[in-house]
Amino acid sequence: MAAVSSAPGMNKYRFRRALEEIEAAAGRGTELVSVYVPPNRQISDVTNYLRNEYSQSSNIKSASTRKHVQQAIESNMQRLKGYRQPPPNGIVVFTGHKQIGADQTEMVAFVLEPPEPVASFLYRCDSRFYTEPLHEMLAEKDVYGLLVIDRSEATLGILRGKRIEVIKNLQSLVPSKHRMGGQSARRFERLIEIAAHEWYRKMGDLMTEAFLARPEIQGILIGGPGYTKEYFANQDYIHHELRKKLLPTFLDTGYTDEYGLRELVEKARDVLAKLDLMREKSIVQRLMEEIRKEDGGVAAYGEPQVRHALGLGAVEILLVSEGLRKVRARVRCANGDWEGERTLADATDLGKCPKDGGDLAIVEKNDIVEELSAAAEGTGGTVELISRDSEEGELLLKAFGGIAAILRYRVA
Repeated sequence: MAAVSSAPGMNKYRFRRALEEIEAAAGRGTELVSVYVPPNRQISDVTNYLRNEYSQSSNIKSASTRKHVQQAIESNMQRLKGYRQPPPNGIVVFTGHKQIGADQTEMVAFVLEPPEPVASFLYRCDSRFYTEPLHEMLAEKDVYGLLVIDRSEATLGILRGKRIEVIKNLQSLVPSKHRMGGQSARRFERLIEIAAHEWYRKMGDLMTEAFLARPEIQGILIGGPGYTKEYFANQDYIHHELRKKLLPTFLDTGYTDEYGLRELVEKARDVLAKLDLMREKSIVQRLMEEIRKEDGGVAAYGEPQVRHALGLGAVEILLVSEGLRKVRARVRCANGDWEGERTLADATDLGKCPKDGGDLAIVEKNDIVEELSAAAEGTGGTVELISRDSEEGELLLKAFGGIAAILRYRVA
């Protein structure tokens, strides 16, 4: 087995991967048992509750469902026996029979120690494991309101962790500043200012509607071309509670559409320096700068190159995509005359033995993200898990297969 990596974000990665496996399980009936134990709940109380549910399950009419539910409850109690008291954040146990095809089922069990405290005790028996509270724990905590505005257009959005979500794009009815036939310049200017005032009021109301009921918003960024953004922000158009969240820097952008939101986030690098999005952008951009150098710089990309550099101990920073869904497997020929390693996207497609064309069997397998991370840390390198939520994250996954590295020195 690969050594356990302690890379930042690795625990969250493991947790998310475990959730994917748990959510893939489906029961034939209400045969999957989910139990959430908060940190302040005695294990003995939970066990007594489960014993009562076991007794109640004897009333289930279907003999098969009754048997599977009782086995799931027994399995749950058995796993709780390993705890004298709940861990600091509590514990979540999933047990039951999942379908495996051809009217067959298989007993599965998952025990998770969540990244945040379990709020309350919960027991649920259903055809799917109940995971909604765990997704709430994984939700990004860094949330910012976004607005790009000028007199002709504005776009509202949310920056949630690494994702930019467009809320609304609007075109104004403010006339451009040129004279129209038959109207005096002064009157026309006054009409323009009235229209602009109404436009600003409308955008202030939309900000209230979009942001005020979201207490998770930590700050609000405003940008746009010209002086409009400063005028809008400094007048009395924004709700007083939202005004408290305005970040003091108003940033120039060339656009006021969705691209303008991206430009705003990019230019807010210093303001949002602590966000993972900015850190990921900087790291991937540093990788690209090395790759663009005529001599290739101190960069490696693609699994073979990176594995070679890892073997030499040359990796300073390993970049791996959280979107990778592959395993590194040690495989052996059926007759035992060949053994090797392969990276597999599908563990059922092993190929054939290169020596005699025979079938292959998996001897051992590991998640490739964990395996590569352990190898990098084993030689003093650091690991950066890159999400798919940014353009740079998509580039890493699609262009480089989700694996790249910044090296300590060039390797041949």
